[in-house]
Amino acid sequence: MATRIQSDAVVLRPRMSRLDAASAAGFRSEALPMVRNKSVCIVDLTAVGFVDSSGLGSLVSLLKAMRPGSQLRLANCAGAVRQLLTLTRLDRIFRTYDSVEAALGG
Repeated sequence: MATRIQSDAVVLRPRMSRLDAASAAGFRSEALPMVRNKSVCIVDLTAVGFVDSSGLGSLVSLLKAMRPGSQLRLANCAGAVRQLLTLTRLDRIFRTYDSVEAALGG
């Protein structure tokens, strides 16, 4: 996973094409230490074309690990990922952006 830190924000860019049961635990364990004590985490999903319930659970875990009042933002979501967020109503929890730069602007 590629990472970038800008002041109090961290940008995570998973390199897997699927955030699913096979990859979610590894993603979560690698990302959790990076999001603690941050007020903004942006997950750049450019490479990710598919997310299942395990992947959604890993995103929720990241948000819960952040300090109170923090935001987890998603950038570059594929159409199927956006549809899943809408279907599960997690689009109300995670804001989506067309680019990392837009997400950083918040």
